[in-house]
Amino acid sequence: MVDLEHPTAPDPRARAATPLLSLITAQSMDEDYAHVARRRAAAGEPAVRRGAPHRTAAIVVAVFGVLVATAAVQTAQGADEAQSSRTVLVARVVERRETVEQLQDRILALRSEVEESERLLAATTANQVTAQSRLRRLQIRTGFIAVRGEGVRITMSDAPPGGELIRDTDLQLLVNGLWQAGAEAISISGQRLTVRTAIENSGTVVNVNSQPLRSPYVVNAVGDRRTLQADLLASDSGIGVADLVTRFGFGFEMVNVEELVLPAAAPRTLRHAEPLPADDGPRDPEESTP
Repeated sequence: MVDLEHPTAPDPRARAATPLLSLITAQSMDEDYAHVARRRAAAGEPAVRRGAPHRTAAIVVAVFGVLVATAAVQTAQGADEAQSSRTVLVARVVERRETVEQLQDRILALRSEVEESERLLAATTANQVTAQSRLRRLQIRTGFIAVRGEGVRITMSDAPPGGELIRDTDLQLLVNGLWQAGAEAISISGQRLTVRTAIENSGTVVNVNSQPLRSPYVVNAVGDRRTLQADLLASDSGIGVADLVTRFGFGFEMVNVEELVLPAAAPRTLRHAEPLPADDGPRDPEESTP
């Protein structure tokens, strides 16, 4: 029987060949049981057989092995889950990258559309400015807006009593000469001239825009006052007016004015003419309908 109180020293070669885990477990258990054996011997109790501690140590080693195996399985499962998560993450990164590329392409397309829209806007704005300027010139020339500017004022009156009276044709000649000289807007005794203005006689009275006027006739013409008088007198119509003044003794005075204010023409409504739709045009009278 082995003496538990004085165990023999283990063989060093056997100790070196023993696995570390088994050696630690056996040594720990041997020391525990040796302590218990000494305490039992001191108390006069019988010694315990050594087989039970070895079985217990084997059980402990087996449990420890199970724990190690379980940990290894869990580690393997964790590695699989990590690999799966990495695969999912890579797939998401690729998907997001494709989305980003699509968005970048969309941004480039929208930027091109914006640049094209800006070019169209610039062209439209330029056309609008041109159209407004043209409309302004037409409104001034046709008399549909009031105007202010430098020019000349001509006062033309009938001959002395018993002499000739100024007729519509005389005023028409003067007005035509002013247009030829470069006048931009003209009025006669407060009546603004337009493309629809009629200057005509009604007995001894001259009607302008269907308004009866009498001598003296004050003609205001907006234009370049540095050249307007000279160009009027150099035109055929101006020469004709000068001849009338000389022959019939009409009163005639022309002066430069720094600022003239001409009123807008009174609006008139068409009574007989109607505008055609945009898709209609003049029809040939000889054109027959099939």
